[in-house]
Amino acid sequence: MGKLTLCNVSMTYHTLHTETKTLDDISIKVDEGEFVVLVGPSGCGKSTLLSIIAGLITPTSGSVYLDNKIISYPCNKIGYMFQKDTLFEWRSIYKNITLGLEIRRELTKDNIDFANNLIEKYGLSSFKNYYPSQLSGGMRQRVALIRTLVLNPEILLLDEPFSALDYHTRLLVSDEIYKIIKAEGKTTLMVTHDIAEAISLADRIIVLSSRPAKIKKEFNINLSIENRTPLTSRNAPEFKDYFNLIWKELDKYDK
Repeated sequence: MGKLTLCNVSMTYHTLHTETKTLDDISIKVDEGEFVVLVGPSGCGKSTLLSIIAGLITPTSGSVYLDNKIISYPCNKIGYMFQKDTLFEWRSIYKNITLGLEIRRELTKDNIDFANNLIEKYGLSSFKNYYPSQLSGGMRQRVALIRTLVLNPEILLLDEPFSALDYHTRLLVSDEIYKIIKAEGKTTLMVTHDIAEAISLADRIIVLSSRPAKIKKEFNINLSIENRTPLTSRNAPEFKDYFNLIWKELDKYDK
């Protein structure tokens, strides 16, 4: 399973002198195996929404459900991949990948076998005794994803996971990580500022308004291309049409 539902989620930050409403009555459903991308202006609350789902902060109102059951935190069924890979430089790649299992005290034979299978399946076997400083930025992001997948979450949250990479590497790594996520059948909710990246990855794009964020528009991404990947998606004839439609929605914020 892996169906994520947000019902009427709102978030207001309070200080001694003021309050700032960041999210306003957000309701989203992400079906099992679906890849949904959130786009919106900077500071509108996209990352705040991911933090609420992950249980890092508590919403002012509203609820988050997994498979129609309200989530109790901490929740081992949610994996969070941040903007930076957050690998520990003093641990080997293998030790980084198994860190979560170590923290949870779940280094069982079955879990170690599962970790080794992912390492082998996604081409990291030759690098497991390396250290992060010996890897490229793209390879480090792959390690970060495998570290998350080793815990076998049902939901993946991706907070601009490619933003620290140069453009060429970003294209290649997004293609690679997309294939891994689809192969593992994970339900995914991702945040990005890059419209082209969103179209290339998403089954559905949700456009958020400026703060306080509301759902402004949704786009189901249907591209007439076989064996779709993020790289091949950019060649689809509909790609530029989706880009222009989404750009117009975002451009309205400055009017």
